[in-house]
Amino acid sequence: MKNLGFKFLLFSVLTLFMVNCSVNKNMSKEKNAISKNVEKSKTEKFIDPSKVGFNLFEDTDSEKKWVDSIYNTMTFEEKLGQLFMVAAYSNKDTIHFNGLDKLIKNYKIGGLIFFQGGPVRQAKLTNRFQAESKIPLFIGNDAEWGLSMRLDSTYRYPWNMTLGAIQDMKLIEELGVQMGQETKRIGIQFNFAPVIDINTNPNNPIIGNRSFGENKEEVTKRAVSLMKGFQNQGVFSTGKHFPGHGDSETDSHHGLPTINFSKDRLDDVEFYPYKKMFSLGLASVMVAHLNVPSLENRPNYPSSISYNIVTNVLKKDLGFKGLIFTDALNMKGASNFKKPGEIDLEAFLAGNDILLFPEDVPTAIEKFTQAYKDTLITDDRIEFSVKKILKYKHKSGLNKYKPIETSTLYKDLNKPINNSLQYKLYENAITLLQNKDSIIPIKDLAKSRIAYVKLGDDSGNTFLSTLNKYAEVTEVFNENIDSLNQDLKQFNTVIIGFHKSDKAWKKHEFSEKELLWIQKISENNNVILDVFAKPYTLLQIKNFDNIKGLILTYQNGDIAQEVSAELIFGTIEAKGKIPVSIGEFFKQGDGLTIRTINRLGFTTPENVGMNSEILSKIEIIAKKAIDQKMTPGAQILVARKGKVIYQKSFGYHTYKNETKVKNSDIYDIASITKIVSTLPNVMKEYDAKKINLETTLGSMLPEAKGTDKDSIRFKDLLSHYARLQAWIPFYKTTVDSVTKLPLKKYYRKTGLTGFSEQVTENLFISKSYKDTIINKIIRSKLLPKKEYKYSDFTFILLKEYLEKVNNKTLDVLSQENFFSKLGMNNTLYNPLRKFDMSIIPPTEVDTYFRHQLIQGYVHDMGAAMQGGVAGHAGIFSNSNDVAKMMQMYLQKGNYGGIQYFSEQTFNDFNTCYFCAEGNRRGLGLDKPQLPGTSGPTCGCASLTSFGHTGFTGTMTWVDPETEIVYVFLSNRTFPDSNAPNKLSKENIREDIQKIIYEAIIK
Repeated sequence: MKNLGFKFLLFSVLTLFMVNCSVNKNMSKEKNAISKNVEKSKTEKFIDPSKVGFNLFEDTDSEKKWVDSIYNTMTFEEKLGQLFMVAAYSNKDTIHFNGLDKLIKNYKIGGLIFFQGGPVRQAKLTNRFQAESKIPLFIGNDAEWGLSMRLDSTYRYPWNMTLGAIQDMKLIEELGVQMGQETKRIGIQFNFAPVIDINTNPNNPIIGNRSFGENKEEVTKRAVSLMKGFQNQGVFSTGKHFPGHGDSETDSHHGLPTINFSKDRLDDVEFYPYKKMFSLGLASVMVAHLNVPSLENRPNYPSSISYNIVTNVLKKDLGFKGLIFTDALNMKGASNFKKPGEIDLEAFLAGNDILLFPEDVPTAIEKFTQAYKDTLITDDRIEFSVKKILKYKHKSGLNKYKPIETSTLYKDLNKPINNSLQYKLYENAITLLQNKDSIIPIKDLAKSRIAYVKLGDDSGNTFLSTLNKYAEVTEVFNENIDSLNQDLKQFNTVIIGFHKSDKAWKKHEFSEKELLWIQKISENNNVILDVFAKPYTLLQIKNFDNIKGLILTYQNGDIAQEVSAELIFGTIEAKGKIPVSIGEFFKQGDGLTIRTINRLGFTTPENVGMNSEILSKIEIIAKKAIDQKMTPGAQILVARKGKVIYQKSFGYHTYKNETKVKNSDIYDIASITKIVSTLPNVMKEYDAKKINLETTLGSMLPEAKGTDKDSIRFKDLLSHYARLQAWIPFYKTTVDSVTKLPLKKYYRKTGLTGFSEQVTENLFISKSYKDTIINKIIRSKLLPKKEYKYSDFTFILLKEYLEKVNNKTLDVLSQENFFSKLGMNNTLYNPLRKFDMSIIPPTEVDTYFRHQLIQGYVHDMGAAMQGGVAGHAGIFSNSNDVAKMMQMYLQKGNYGGIQYFSEQTFNDFNTCYFCAEGNRRGLGLDKPQLPGTSGPTCGCASLTSFGHTGFTGTMTWVDPETEIVYVFLSNRTFPDSNAPNKLSKENIREDIQKIIYEAIIK
């Protein structure tokens, strides 16, 4: 109604008299407004900011020549077209694309700002539109937290508010570099970032997480770092939203926010980052649609079309010489004030160079043309902005434009390095705000009984699964808070995770019910509250007294959840500082620190000096093993420098391909039992000086006293150098020689008195038969020659020794001394007493002894005849748990802050005492093959490395020199353990190990 024509007014005069009076008043205001901007343009000397500000973007001769050569050939319409950057969407239809074609060909527009769509689609459209344009187009994009702000299939980096918690500015710059590379790769010259608004209003509906925080110095440091990263990659950075959108309570997309600060306050706070960034070469600024009375005396007059704000303040007072963009002109903060075309003209008159998201370019061109005829705008004014635009096109390389190559675009935008940086960002951002009684990190895993209560409407699965990699954490759910608190009584620590969507525009508030639950649970339990949402969410909590641990994780992505769980168990430091204040409880800059505990953490290969692409070749080897039926499935884990960097499962439990292998499944690890269960307990005895290298077997076991085993030294025994037989098939004397069925003399179908040791389902052996096994070993003949001979007897006898001197069974000893303390909650004998059979891959269809599917019961017959608990076999575990034990060895007896045995003890056991005699073994630990011989490794592991292999197709190996832990678990014995061991013959485990070593970069 602001521009009704005279004829229309005459036609309506009788029926709309009162309305017309109002319209005439508005028209008068509009004319006065335009005339003020025009009058200033005419009466004040036009300011060339390159002469009053910093000139860090020096003009070169070739640049000037190119700009002049282009400008001098341009028509008036082509010059006007350069001022417009039009919205484009790669997820729209042909009508939209054809409309853009028309604007490019007929109206010579200067650029496009892309919004929603996909990277390949956008790149192809960019190529199409650039090919149609006489002068190369500027391509812009809002990529505040990466291209994913607008595009699918691209990487999402943290919000600015999350980055605001990071204290290492080099990381922020590294992020800028990475985002700049991705932005450039997709053919974009302008990233409309960073947001440098100082978010001093917690209720700000549109900035919030998009701001780095509330402190001007801290915001500026991060904005400068991000800008440097962008612009060092040849992508122009745009500071926004001038003059400062941080204290608004209105979304300028829907209305005109008012900023009621004095000019002095604006200069001191809101302008602070701009001034700093101008001095360091910020390429462009975006002017917001704001009502700023202290800078513009016309009531409710948008800053984006204010001559005083754009020209007098931004250009003249602050000396900015770069490109000036309006904020999107379709936003209600601007479009409510003037019609399309009119708003564009007014913005140009105010001093803007590029008009962003114009709604009607043809009408705008008409308005500009008429204004030119009416001398409202001059040739000099047009030349100033157009030449500046052309200059920046040259600086961006558009003078040598090449089409975007799309065949590898998706891969290039989603490199493994993205995750590597993401880990580092969250490791530095997550903030510990409260830590009463040093509840974080959780230290004593053996005594910890931990519950997890999930709040919020988004997933916490990664958080929970990572917590369970450290300790047994039980998710507890009950709709009734009193019943929930009753359920929580059995736990001594309760972790509450508040999980909200990672989408920037989603609300992050607690519900009233959730606030009540936090209050009630924390009144009755030791609570760690972990908030995976924006900091301002904490404003709803009125009392933090009963919350012992408070963690602010900021966002709810998988890596954020994983890293936050690491913090709770102490594998990373707490480094973050909250970027905003939370009432009187927490001030900007608050953040506690903690000491780390040397438990295994999680990260990407690149963060520990390894190459992801090379490691990915492991999948080829694993697939080969499965496809050629060397094993139905496998778990493979690689850790380096205390971080798990590769953990994947392949294949299925059986060849029926019904149950996929998961990382949490547990395998029969066969002879790895020796170094996971028996050996560490023996090392404790050695460390306590109860035994030494010269201790004889006779002094350890009364049964051996006076026999030919009496004088066997401990050193010989553990080195498989004691002339012991390899094994005895104990089961054969307990089955019928014809039918192969178990004899009733030894077995029962139920666990009756005297037959309490379970061999497998519905089969129990006489309890006394364990003594028979020991006696048979003691009575067995020694080998005639002293040479290396691998024997299970060593560890069967060591189990007997350990149980007698400790008066506890080996399963109890291992659980108490190691598994519970290390957090090996998936490692145990007789797993069916705790776990469902569905998570345990079977090892064999037994047709010779037990005559059934062996699943959840130990495969080794001798171990089964000992009730599933043996020194040489019987342990079930997964790759993550085995890695903990191996990491403890790598750290020479220390893990999780506990010293299980001395470094000297470990060194003694990791020594090859008989290498000169051709025996590669350490004390219980296997060692690399000697030169010219075959062995368990790829031949690339160092001589200080150690590990073990198992009959069921398992292997674990540690190399102290490279700090690598390698775990391979499988059930290669299924369905027939007597079938050729193709897994071994084809060197599958060794070939994977070779890839691991090839992946080492440094």
